[in-house]
Amino acid sequence: MNKPPIPFYDASKTFDVNIDEGPFGAFAKAKPTKAKTKPAYTFLGYKINFPIGIAAGPLPSSRHIRGAFNMGFDVNIYKTQRTTPVPANPFPNVIPIDVKGNVTLKDSEKGLIMRDSFPTDLSELTITNSFGNPSRGPKFWIEDVEKAIAYEGEGQLLIVSVCGTIREKQSKDEYYQDFADAAKLAYDAGAKAIELNLSCPNAANEGILCYSPEAGEDICKKVRKVIGETPLIVKFGYFSEEQESTLEKILRKITPYVQAIAVINTIPAAIYTKDGTQALPGEGRLKSGLCGAGIKWAGIDMVKRLNKLRKTKKYTFEIIGVGGVMTPEDFFDYRKAGADVVMSCTGAMWNPYLAQEIKNKQNVILKS
Repeated sequence: MNKPPIPFYDASKTFDVNIDEGPFGAFAKAKPTKAKTKPAYTFLGYKINFPIGIAAGPLPSSRHIRGAFNMGFDVNIYKTQRTTPVPANPFPNVIPIDVKGNVTLKDSEKGLIMRDSFPTDLSELTITNSFGNPSRGPKFWIEDVEKAIAYEGEGQLLIVSVCGTIREKQSKDEYYQDFADAAKLAYDAGAKAIELNLSCPNAANEGILCYSPEAGEDICKKVRKVIGETPLIVKFGYFSEEQESTLEKILRKITPYVQAIAVINTIPAAIYTKDGTQALPGEGRLKSGLCGAGIKWAGIDMVKRLNKLRKTKKYTFEIIGVGGVMTPEDFFDYRKAGADVVMSCTGAMWNPYLAQEIKNKQNVILKS
């Protein structure tokens, strides 16, 4: 029996070890390969080989980006960065959750139990991640982003994700401006597209800004002023049916400034051990973000709703579909739902060959 692939991000190691020693497995060994055909797709005005990539999260260094490009992921996002150093949450940062099938909003509200080990069947792999959007600060990441951009091949695109940081005695305006300052640093480093992370549930003191239309508009305005015509992406969390009017409102406010929307980030949930204690150590870490197979339904739902609003309101933004992309079939489900580009995190981490499998399946479909 063949052994499963080695995850390129090793959850048994700290975040800093993963930056300094990763990626692992196939990502560490992969060499650049030239596409057999000219780029056939377009995203954000750039020609791309294929609309598959890895979302912000498990790509914290230029070496990880290089591995992703070399393994056939053509649109990748450099992990969310800040204007100041912020350490990662205490280890562990990734743990498996004991669920099968969809994790509903009711499930997440009640809380979930961690399991003893990561399942080998990716259809059963749902995890929680709790990093806190760590950043080594501009002295590290600006130079590293420049290296990452240099690894782009023909038909490939690197996007840089940024967020603001709350500081003591800081005004709301100063906090929002910090998003723009981070975006300007990414722009100056040569980023061809920038993502604003307005959706992280792991930085509890900073809140989930995508549910505040006024905050979203203010941040996007400030960012647009400093990045010129560089394509701008915003990342959202899941909006429940009761939040539909909030979704429509924030879209009205931000669409003049953005070119794409990425959905979803994660679904927040309280995570417990089998004996009912908090699973992740440290203050403010009872709740963390769910990823993997259990949240695919939510990502698909958001893509469908955004696609419907895009058509009815005549919006021009493109859509990145994220959440539970574990198999080639998941990729095609997202495309059918209306995603212009599909990205994976958990699925790609545990199966570094996912992009190649998707492209092979596409070739079979085209030949049949």
